[in-house]
Amino acid sequence: MKTVLVFKTSVTKKKEINMLRPLLNELIGQHGYWNFDLEDRDHILRVETHVLQAKTISVALHDHKFYCEELQ
Repeated sequence: MKTVLVFKTSVTKKKEINMLRPLLNELIGQHGYWNFDLEDRDHILRVETHVLQAKTISVALHDHKFYCEELQ
């Protein structure tokens, strides 16, 4: 069953998304989906996944100097 995870982030530009694309694609793999909503004031990252935990995604973005907090 797919889980939908939603994060508030500090990603604000398309070039930042392009920089994170290889990382997110590798983490999520072929059986998931991710996208950013830069027009939302919280710069939302939405992830659909079968296997990933929210902490894995948060830590990966933090490692790349971006704020990332799961929203409930």
